[in-house]
Amino acid sequence: MWWRVLAVPVVLGTAAVWSAGRRRNRFSRLVRLACSGRELPPATASQARYAVRAVRWAAQLLPMRWACLEDSTAAALVLTVVRRRAEWRHGVALDPVRLHAWIAGPDGAPVEEPADTALYTPTYTPDGPGSARATRKVRP
Repeated sequence: MWWRVLAVPVVLGTAAVWSAGRRRNRFSRLVRLACSGRELPPATASQARYAVRAVRWAAQLLPMRWACLEDSTAAALVLTVVRRRAEWRHGVALDPVRLHAWIAGPDGAPVEEPADTALYTPTYTPDGPGSARATRKVRP
């Protein structure tokens, strides 16, 4: 129950970020938001499931477009609020070409997604705390 209570302000905040600023920058704003907890310990499978379910419940209250990108961003943010990292993914499937965003569990499997999500090839997977990009030193 408390996951739903937590999800309501997070969904509203995600909707505000979605609608603020230029439309062409919407994707990058939501990706930055989804990746805000990259340095946190990973979420368990049940935490990821609860976050996704709570966001989907709260999103029903919104009178606006709400799709997989907004859904997965808000779920990642819910997990960030509880000090856990979401494994956010964005991918593409072919024939016909379609895009999808989702949260992956600790085993890499999509959380609360239909079986056809396996058809999507991840094209954007944020770097984790131990990746080369995250540990690379930046020159002044």
